[in-house]
Amino acid sequence: MKRLTQDHERGQDRLDLGARPATIRVPASRRSRSEEADGVRRVAALPVLSIALAWLSLPAAAADGPGAIQLPDTSRFPESVTSISDGTLFVSSIADGGVIRITGQGAVTTPFLKPGEHGTRSTFGLLADEERGTLWVASNDATMLGVKGPTGTQGALVEGAWVMALDLATGALKRSVQLPGKALANDFALDKQGALYVTNTVAPQILRLKPGAEAFDVFVENEALRKGLDGIAFGTDGNLYVNTFMGGELFRVDIADGTAGKVTQLATSRSLKFPDGLRPYKDGFLMVEGSGALSRVTVSGDRVGLEPIGQFAGPTGMTVAGNRIWVAEGQLGLLSEVAKGGRETPSFHLRSVGVD
Repeated sequence: MKRLTQDHERGQDRLDLGARPATIRVPASRRSRSEEADGVRRVAALPVLSIALAWLSLPAAAADGPGAIQLPDTSRFPESVTSISDGTLFVSSIADGGVIRITGQGAVTTPFLKPGEHGTRSTFGLLADEERGTLWVASNDATMLGVKGPTGTQGALVEGAWVMALDLATGALKRSVQLPGKALANDFALDKQGALYVTNTVAPQILRLKPGAEAFDVFVENEALRKGLDGIAFGTDGNLYVNTFMGGELFRVDIADGTAGKVTQLATSRSLKFPDGLRPYKDGFLMVEGSGALSRVTVSGDRVGLEPIGQFAGPTGMTVAGNRIWVAEGQLGLLSEVAKGGRETPSFHLRSVGVD
């Protein structure tokens, strides 16, 4: 029986799933024992993720104001937001797919990637790379989360996890690369050479796409990262930082000469509740948590300080544009109810606070 219990040793909520979730196995005659165990771990992560989303409790949405942009009904459950230097915002959607572009301080909203275009499904992470004129988009078959997402423009359902590179000015497709194996492409980080790093939420992997490469390579695979990899960002120290949505954890991946080294779990000043989007900010990071918090993150050695900035309705991502931090209120805790027709679809917003 599923229930929410208290982990007194770590001081944070955790999920007690009772019986193991159903898994899919390939006959042992067709795969090795190690391959079978790996496949079970990855597939088992899918129902656990959907259960975690259902446990999210959301604070009440704030009233609309000058720092709020209401998203169109065709862009429900926003997952990520990114921006460019002129203040233009790009927003993805788990439920409806596609990417919308917002200009004029929210006055003009236009489709940038139409739902289903180029075979895209539910859209997750976004990252604008102005230097190379590229918008990176994560597209996933999210039916394991109870979300069908859009069909392709030809009516076909594209399976698996894909990363799309779109022209930042025109939206034209530059390239499309599928993630290997069982995967859910969540969020992105770029290194100084233009290599793209992607968190795989259903496996303990960080994947890398080098400039000019035709396929991803596994940059990191470590069982410590098994509890739903999500946010990812490079620190000023050149190392990679990631969080886990279900585990409420923050990790540092040491990097030397482009090679991954030690993976270290960091001690946070308070427990994390469904940490999600993570972005570089000054000498540290910004991070949102599905439970509502937007925080400034400061790393000192293996310890992490969290300074509260604001509370939002189920935030999933954030971006700094000019003198504002824009936060996408994904409200993913309502995703399964709305998908099943159990409640009316709420309105969705980007909301902002001033930067210091």
